[in-house]
Amino acid sequence: MAYAYDDQNIFAKILRGEIPNNTVLETEYTLAFRDISPKAPEHVLVIPKGPYVTFDHFCNAASNAEILDFTRTAGQVCKMIGAAPDGTGSGFRAITNAGEDGVQEVPHYHLHILAGRPMGPMLLMR
Repeated sequence: MAYAYDDQNIFAKILRGEIPNNTVLETEYTLAFRDISPKAPEHVLVIPKGPYVTFDHFCNAASNAEILDFTRTAGQVCKMIGAAPDGTGSGFRAITNAGEDGVQEVPHYHLHILAGRPMGPMLLMR
């Protein structure tokens, strides 16, 4: 099954400039901005500018240039927000959700970078 991209999703509208955002970093292929409903003191969303629905879709369909740019941008954001555990920050959590079981709310691939406090356990076991 092919991925169907909905160009009316909120992130597509942000990329087109129809909805404002609080940009942290923008490159040729990537946009990083602050989440409007942060779950941690630092909560940045990193999105590719291309029409990718999920992480696996991005990995399999994006160009090498897009993948490299996205990855480097995410790393730069970690440094910029003081989260990189390289001696200057205390660490971060990077999360992406995909599909119904992953509780993906916006059908545009995005990476959450959360930092500024201990994140707790990864998942609550049921």
